[in-house]
Amino acid sequence: MQPIRPKYTLKWESGSEIMDIEDDLDGIDRQILAVLAEDGRISVTALAARVGLSKSPAQVRLKRLQDEGYILGFHACLNMTKLGLEHVAFTEVKLSSTTEAALSAFNTAVSAIPEVEQCHMIASDYDYLLKVRTRNIAAYRRVLGEEISTLPGVASTSTFVSMETVKEVPSRPGSIQQTNR
Repeated sequence: MQPIRPKYTLKWESGSEIMDIEDDLDGIDRQILAVLAEDGRISVTALAARVGLSKSPAQVRLKRLQDEGYILGFHACLNMTKLGLEHVAFTEVKLSSTTEAALSAFNTAVSAIPEVEQCHMIASDYDYLLKVRTRNIAAYRRVLGEEISTLPGVASTSTFVSMETVKEVPSRPGSIQQTNR
């Protein structure tokens, strides 16, 4: 029989609104997530020491956090400038239709473009915001003209070119407050 874990509520401010989400994470789970967000390559032994557990319970919690979808994977943080991929553009995309079928077709097709790092459905005059990374403006122009503009349902696009990345951090727990329920 599994021990009963208390329910926790995540609270954070989004503009003037406070969001609440119930979850099954306790303080040690949150510590594990915070440590992994900073160092995804940490050994289980070192992770256990950082959160005050022995190795076996830390391994069990880590596996549970992966199995329950709290941890989606582990990734290397690459230096895109050294890789020659320093050109970043943000592309707004307006669709001709926003039916579920049109949205689904766009979502599937945009996912196949490797230069599109992120795709967000947004509340705006446009329907999507894409983060597109290429070698240079000429490569971006090719991706925009030959791939993004030809996606299903695209009516128009608008581009913003990033001159400098001031802040870019991977996903992490941040300053989430927790309260027992």
